[in-house]
Amino acid sequence: MREEPLVEQGYFSVIHCGLFVLLVGCWPLLEVSTSMAEVNQVHTPEISELSRAKVFIQVGDYRRAVEACQRNIDKNPSVEAYVYLAYVYQAIDGYLAFLAKQEDYVKVEQLSLNLTAREVIDIIDPPNVMARMAQELIHEGLRQQFDITASMANRLDRARTDELWLQQSAWRKTQPDSWWAGIPKEWNW
Repeated sequence: MREEPLVEQGYFSVIHCGLFVLLVGCWPLLEVSTSMAEVNQVHTPEISELSRAKVFIQVGDYRRAVEACQRNIDKNPSVEAYVYLAYVYQAIDGYLAFLAKQEDYVKVEQLSLNLTAREVIDIIDPPNVMARMAQELIHEGLRQQFDITASMANRLDRARTDELWLQQSAWRKTQPDSWWAGIPKEWNW
């Protein structure tokens, strides 16, 4: 009867020794894989909220552009951040004015849906909006949001706000029919 516990102890000793040898032998490999993971993380650039906003503006996804600028304010509150958000409101209004001038109310309705649709349910149950009414509602809402955001930027630094508005005014002059689909080059988003 005493042999059985000794045999079991022997098996456990062999198993423990084997695991120890395996662990010691694999330890350098674990360190290499850990350092490789760190290297991969270092080389993966993080896309800033402003970079995202720039892409959203270019493709006309203004709701996401607004949301990205709002997240940028949350992370980096500054006069620039508030001016950038105000600019997105202006870009939406500029695009809306362009569509109204073209009398392209189908795209006005698409813009309205882009600004309001947030759930998958909107695909099978889209909100019904009359395009001309949507134009007026969107325009008024944008004006209010622009005024609020611009005044916040002015409170932080009026001189810097004025400088940024001069840059965007120059941008608008060079891109009169598409300025709302981009940002001034000086802003480096």
